[in-house]
Amino acid sequence: MATDFQTALGALKKTLPSLVRDEVERMIVAGELVPGDKLNESDLAERLQVSRGPVREAFRALEESGLVRLEKNRGVFVRQLTAEEAGEIQSVRQVLEEHAMRLLAANIKDEDLENIRPLIRRMERACQEHSVDVYFALNLEFHDLLIRATGNRKLHETYQRLVNELRLYRRLLLEDSSNLECSLAEHQSILEALEARDPQRAACAMKDHIEHSLRRSGSRVHP
Repeated sequence: MATDFQTALGALKKTLPSLVRDEVERMIVAGELVPGDKLNESDLAERLQVSRGPVREAFRALEESGLVRLEKNRGVFVRQLTAEEAGEIQSVRQVLEEHAMRLLAANIKDEDLENIRPLIRRMERACQEHSVDVYFALNLEFHDLLIRATGNRKLHETYQRLVNELRLYRRLLLEDSSNLECSLAEHQSILEALEARDPQRAACAMKDHIEHSLRRSGSRVHP
């Protein structure tokens, strides 16, 4: 039976390096590859049934996005994000997302809210089932949807570049079930502020969410 990667490969051969990059990124975010793991070019090429060239290109793209590091004469490793680095990125993210919430709450459309509400319901189910992987994916989708809904393409591009480095860090914070519940409540507050079309309330709800995430981090970030 063909894997999702092999199915995509058959349909989009011309974007092979990006498909390899996406698959390795999925493996990192899902925890199949953990911080500090060395990535073997030959093994990945064999596993994904591709040549080594696309894997090499994928490694370069993943380095640019902050998920791996290339060390001369040593190889490629899944990046270990320090608490200090995560804090710096989160500070920038906070400013960006607060601004995005002010923009969105002032101009949000009913169809945007109709897209957001089902995500919250799915997050509620994932929280009840203590499904970290499902909740994590929905969490990323929720934030990305809000930024896209502002209609500001440059804002969305900047956000995507920024949060790529935080993906593994954000997943680690959700492994504690109590963190899942806190995170869900914060996302519900953001939705309520958007439904009220209150820019200041929406910005504050997002600010509180990110600040609480920072406080929850503690020792969860790999040194």
